[in-house]
Amino acid sequence: MTAGAAPLWIRIPRFAFAALGIFALVWIPIRNVDDAGFSVANYFSYFTIQSNVLAVIVLLVGAVRDPRDRRWQAIRGATALYLLITGVVYAVLLAKVDVMLTDKWINDVLHRILPIVVVLDWILVPATLSITRTLVGAWLIYPAGYGAYTLIRGAIVDWYPYPFLDPREQGYISLIIGLVILSGVFALLAVAVVSLGALTVRRREPATTD
Repeated sequence: MTAGAAPLWIRIPRFAFAALGIFALVWIPIRNVDDAGFSVANYFSYFTIQSNVLAVIVLLVGAVRDPRDRRWQAIRGATALYLLITGVVYAVLLAKVDVMLTDKWINDVLHRILPIVVVLDWILVPATLSITRTLVGAWLIYPAGYGAYTLIRGAIVDWYPYPFLDPREQGYISLIIGLVILSGVFALLAVAVVSLGALTVRRREPATTD
């Protein structure tokens, strides 16, 4: 990967928020190490936890190396999308639902602070990525795979991380309708993430005169 040279005012906050994310992610498993009812597998089956683990990795790599190649920028953009999904879905569907993050500060860090930080990082240090069906489709593979994993695992262990992915009460017809709607929303968010990065690039380009 080709390393860049982001200024310190970008790299230091990346490292600081990555450290905050690590602390928030490990606190609940450490606190519940002696709790027989706590399931590490369930904990890491939350989209919030998985997306924030990815966010921490991306922030750390950005703080240490700051790669500038297209593949890494696509990973950054995907991470921004997943954290945006985390923040939006939590705000709209889960704000009053118990999602195992009973500590308010952890809840705020993983559902609010890190999503804002990662999206802002994407905007402040943008990459020029043209909007293509391939790019948007590639970014949406993970949310689709997560949904399939959750439904298959849920049927086996009789546990689902989120009410809107739980067919036991709403039934599969309602579940499928909800997933179709969410898929459309996620696709729009993916286009928005790419557009935000491209818009920032255009604004930074020097004006040309004929």
